[in-house]
Amino acid sequence: MTRDQEALKIEDAINETCPWSGKPISADSLTLYNGAVVGFCNPECRDKFAKAVRGFEAALQARRVERAGLEQ
Repeated sequence: MTRDQEALKIEDAINETCPWSGKPISADSLTLYNGAVVGFCNPECRDKFAKAVRGFEAALQARRVERAGLEQ
């Protein structure tokens, strides 16, 4: 758990159940996403979410670069 994740509080989470499993969220499985605390049932689900977000962001960035090249 990173120092930033340690500062997150379960009571600030925007959700009560894990978006992956549907189980209740856990205090050791929080992350910050777009300025909001999001909870997961365990660190593995949290890390799975982080990996998915990175993949989507990379795909969006590649699309932006591709479109920028086409418009020049």
